[in-house]
Amino acid sequence: MTSSLTELLAVEPLDLSLRDELQRLIDTKTKPPGSLGRLETLARQLGMIQGTTRPSVVRPVMIVFAGDHGVAAEGVSPYPQAVTAQMVANFVAGGAAINAFSGVAGLTLEVVNAGVATPLPPSPTLVDVAIAHGTRNFARERAMTRDEAIAALAAGADRVRHHAALGTNVIGFGEMGIANTSSAACLMSRLCGVPIDECVGRGTGLDNAGLAKKRNVLAAALAHHADAREPLDVLAAFGGFEIAMMAGAYLEAARSRMAILVDGFIATAALLVADSLAPNVRDYCVFAHASNEAGHRRMLDHFGARELLTLDLRLGEGTGAALAVPLLRAAVAFVNEMASFESAGVDDRSDRHA
Repeated sequence: MTSSLTELLAVEPLDLSLRDELQRLIDTKTKPPGSLGRLETLARQLGMIQGTTRPSVVRPVMIVFAGDHGVAAEGVSPYPQAVTAQMVANFVAGGAAINAFSGVAGLTLEVVNAGVATPLPPSPTLVDVAIAHGTRNFARERAMTRDEAIAALAAGADRVRHHAALGTNVIGFGEMGIANTSSAACLMSRLCGVPIDECVGRGTGLDNAGLAKKRNVLAAALAHHADAREPLDVLAAFGGFEIAMMAGAYLEAARSRMAILVDGFIATAALLVADSLAPNVRDYCVFAHASNEAGHRRMLDHFGARELLTLDLRLGEGTGAALAVPLLRAAVAFVNEMASFESAGVDDRSDRHA
């Protein structure tokens, strides 16, 4: 049974009570203060999220949500919509970048059909919770109804709840969906109050003419749905089923006190939705990387976030989030395994005792 929307939005603020103790623990390791840089702030965040001075990475999971977008009919992507289903088959067969990176990172990978337009053959490695066969064309009408948006939020939350019951305490979300950069750009523009031209990028490789057409289509769509302002209405107007499920997954992961690895442009757009509904969600997020897609840096600035990696990625699928998992493992390892000055018999800085 899914939680009600009210329950899903009840995300508690991060408990800061262990902050000073975690900082003291980090500062007394056998190293100069601050010398492990961002790993130190990451370790402290993980400790506060998990409510312990011995943070851990347990059964980390990557969930890739896939869905199609009706706005693809407007020619906003150079790839045909059928590629979404073809890539889902590639995920299931183990042949995509996220499969390779999940293996490197020690991630359990789950692929979810959130709403792919093309029928998918049943597979034991595919979770089929599709809301519909793709969204409607938001250039002409709302992408989904409000009830469909709520159902997608709940379905995403259910997948996180499943993994929480298995002990997962670190989770990341990826996506696949032709034309989903268009959806993400519109969500960003409306939720952040940013002109659409600053949100639109080349996606999967548009040329200059294609980029200009995409901007025009999305600008007209935003004007067409000028009344969509409240977060849930914005999601219904412009979102995709995979984006809505990611938003619900963020909410439930924060409610479950998981560390959440945030991927690139589209995954961060889903976080914009979740954050607009329950602002405490961002405290549980680790921003894995800065995408090369136009607009992602502006999103990170919106959250006041510093990414762990800058690798010029723009693939999606959760690939950037997967690549950050070894950094989380390193952060918890130094906290749990590194000796303190006292236990190692190493002299600390004399000014600490002055």
